[in-house]
Amino acid sequence: MSAKKTWHVAVLPGDGIGPEVIAQATRALDALAEVDSELAIEYDTFDWPSHAWHEAHGESAPADYLERLAAYDAILLGALGDPGPTTDPNRYLLSDSDSLAPLLEIRKGFDQWVCERPVRRLEGAPQYLADPRAADIDMLVIRENSEGEYVNQGGRLAAGTPNEVVTQTAVFTHRATDRIIRHAFEQARMRATSREADGRVRDFGGKTAQVCLVTKRNAQKFWGDMYTEMFAAIAEDYPDVATHHELVDAACMKFVSHPWMFDVVVASNLHGDILTDLAAVLNGGMGVSPSANLNPSDRSRPPMFEPTHGSAPDIAGQNKAGPAAMLLTAAMMLDWMGEEDPAAARAGARLRDAVAADLAAHAGDMRATDAIGDAVVAGVRAGRD
Repeated sequence: MSAKKTWHVAVLPGDGIGPEVIAQATRALDALAEVDSELAIEYDTFDWPSHAWHEAHGESAPADYLERLAAYDAILLGALGDPGPTTDPNRYLLSDSDSLAPLLEIRKGFDQWVCERPVRRLEGAPQYLADPRAADIDMLVIRENSEGEYVNQGGRLAAGTPNEVVTQTAVFTHRATDRIIRHAFEQARMRATSREADGRVRDFGGKTAQVCLVTKRNAQKFWGDMYTEMFAAIAEDYPDVATHHELVDAACMKFVSHPWMFDVVVASNLHGDILTDLAAVLNGGMGVSPSANLNPSDRSRPPMFEPTHGSAPDIAGQNKAGPAAMLLTAAMMLDWMGEEDPAAARAGARLRDAVAADLAAHAGDMRATDAIGDAVVAGVRAGRD
């Protein structure tokens, strides 16, 4: 019998509502460990990165913070940005590029080259599309997370003058394109297998899985053509998976008009960023949408799990923030752990079920953050085996 795995998690509450929602996530993790003695999760909570740390130290995090995070199995992040509350005119504010810089540094520092955002609305979550088919959306949006439009290469010449010239260079490599597209096909296969086991087979022209590539190849020829050519070549290795291509503007329209046509969507860093936020609305909104930043090729490097929402400074510190997205993000972390640890897999399913049950029971109700946490913790404990 193998020894019990103990998972070590770095908890980064961050700014605004981050500390409030992450407190409910750690409560849920504690309850899950109480319910299942085979689950072992230890976590350390850090005051950085955050506006408060920057105000005190002149930087968002200690200079060695990436080295310190490297010692953990996973990172759980609350939110970064305006610390709120907005009623305080003297609150310490940073530019968006400064306050969100740690996100890019962590993603790049641990080569978290995949951002995954699942879209499958839970009963009780808001449904913004009137078409009843919207209740059956089942999509995974995969964003290339390591390069593309967000490499931040470029500069400004003659800044602030009429002669100013700005360059912002996007970089696309064969290596990163190959791995993100292959990952999309692998996920499509896995999702089809999981659906079959649940009796939910989908049909994409006679195939049970589909990958849709999103580019802007009609206007951005060079990287668009490379993505298209590599997508076609890689698809030959997955004859059981249907393929599809959309331009990003058309994809946005179709996400709204008939999102049920999509299965797995793979896109560049910028296009994926936009599409995943739109997909979050289809899921019921930012408040119920989780996400994961992963390095599937190297599990020794910590992934980072964060809700799709921001720091919501307008309600920070008021016990009003809905913690569902944070709790579902913690469930995604447990799913990732569950690839090695059956106890974590059970815990991820139990937590997701508890959040789903709470949403279904209180659809549309306005409740305090900690009251929702209480209900989910009670649901986790009620689900004791």
